[in-house]
Amino acid sequence: MAIRFLQEKDMILVAKNYRHRRGEIDLVMRSHGTLVFVEVKLRRNANFGHPETFVDQAQAERIAEAADQYVHETAWEGDIRFDIIAITTQPQTAIEHFEDAFC
Repeated sequence: MAIRFLQEKDMILVAKNYRHRRGEIDLVMRSHGTLVFVEVKLRRNANFGHPETFVDQAQAERIAEAADQYVHETAWEGDIRFDIIAITTQPQTAIEHFEDAFC
């Protein structure tokens, strides 16, 4: 669902579920010359908080560390960005895209 949503925004999928040590990046996308590291959060509803609020500082740091390794491995020299895709499925499916969400 998140990939399709981002592809409709003309983003290109580069990698899924990239892991480095304790960090994982759900999606790596490319958008107009920028490498975008995307954390996807899915919740049934927002009764206990909106999905995007579940990315805490420690998780953001782990994602940033994994992104740093990915940039190193691929010799990426362009801009990077960290986004969050927040999905709730009830009462109806809703997707929100938060660009430059952290770091």
